[in-house]
Amino acid sequence: MLADILAQLQKQASAGESGVAAAFELNWQSLESEAQKLACLLSLFALAPIPWSLVESAASSSDWKFDLKANRTILVERYLLQELAEDTYQIHERIRELLQQKLEDLAEADKLKRGFCQAMVAIARSIPQTPTLIEIAQATLAIPHLAGTATVYQAWLSDDDLIWPFVGLARFYQGQGAYEQALPWREQSLSVVRKRFGNEHLHVATSLNNLAGLYHSQGRYSDAEPLYIQDLTMTKRLLGDEHLDVATSLNNLALLYYSQGRYSDAEPLYIEALSMKKRLLGDEHPSVATSLNNLAALYDSQGRYSDAEPLYIEALSMRKRLLGDEHSDVATSLNNLALLYDSQGRYSDAEPLYIEALSMKKRLLGDEHPDVVTSLNNLATLYKSQGRYSDAEPLYIEALVMRKRLLGDEHPDVASSLNNLAALYDSQGRYSDAEPLYIQALAIAEKRLGANHPNTITFRKNLEDLRRNRQP
Repeated sequence: MLADILAQLQKQASAGESGVAAAFELNWQSLESEAQKLACLLSLFALAPIPWSLVESAASSSDWKFDLKANRTILVERYLLQELAEDTYQIHERIRELLQQKLEDLAEADKLKRGFCQAMVAIARSIPQTPTLIEIAQATLAIPHLAGTATVYQAWLSDDDLIWPFVGLARFYQGQGAYEQALPWREQSLSVVRKRFGNEHLHVATSLNNLAGLYHSQGRYSDAEPLYIQDLTMTKRLLGDEHLDVATSLNNLALLYYSQGRYSDAEPLYIEALSMKKRLLGDEHPSVATSLNNLAALYDSQGRYSDAEPLYIEALSMRKRLLGDEHSDVATSLNNLALLYDSQGRYSDAEPLYIEALSMKKRLLGDEHPDVVTSLNNLATLYKSQGRYSDAEPLYIEALVMRKRLLGDEHPDVASSLNNLAALYDSQGRYSDAEPLYIQALAIAEKRLGANHPNTITFRKNLEDLRRNRQP
């Protein structure tokens, strides 16, 4: 146990000395310089389990020339390091404090700190926008050490790397739907880059875009819009009108307008982003597939099914070719094509796609994820359209409960779930069950989306129709 380390150090103290510091000093003086240097490197890690692969990466980035494993064995034998499991270690809090004092006296201290930061940045860069369960498991042990990099060792991050610990941490949480845990990292990213670079810098634009994206996911559309616009304007000033970052900014602003029901504002931005991506990346690229999918979703929402279907099919085929059959983007494309078929009443075409998308999302992202909720809701809607009410109801309820848990009680998606469950009860003549749900859905939509949003208008009409149908 870690407590045993301190006890052993106490036992090693000489008769004329007492306390852990004195015992530690005796131990320290008996170490070779290589072991001392490794101990100092280890003191940079957080008070959390340390995967040895991270130590190796940090040592490599610090241009390490010594035998790591042999010196690790020495530190374990001297009770300065504890092995928790195979290739996983930890340092006691008090020992870490003493080692950090030794680090500051070390000639190579700055080199070790820079190497540590480079290793953590490599981890941050490896975390995707939507991490799978496997990718989450691979990154989990690194997260406390990455947080330390962002908060304690900013000064040793290069200008190019400064933003990455914050991006990696936010992606880790946001990609799982843990938006509140992601928020401080998005906010700190913007604050930190402004402090180092001023207000006019690409890292500032990126941080604005990332924070806006989180607000968008939280349903905070009025907070997201000015940040997206600032990002787009700044990116154009810094990079010119024809750049991939500009296309990304156009796409993200269009996504927001789509969520707000501002379809006429979204369409030209989607089309411009798609054209630019094709010019810059070629016709065969995952980012092009994303733009095709987004434009198709817009057409689908407008009832322009003949315009939407070929774009959905092209996006799905491209994603399978480029990403493989088992990818969260492929699951999204399957879900969206099913939505289109559902809207057209092509239920037998839609159902297998919905089921495949739901299964894939659960495998890749876990049962508790916003994307899984979307698939549950959509499959329930299909069952409702087919009159399969007993199949639809448990899925609607599961989606509603999960959305409240993940997104909070007043998210626009919660309003949609309330409306959908109410519509199911309405279809069954269960008006007293449906009415309070319609009322809740309308109240959230009016507050978060505004009175003229398409969803708000739909919810209001549903409530009015119900009340009219109940009149004798």
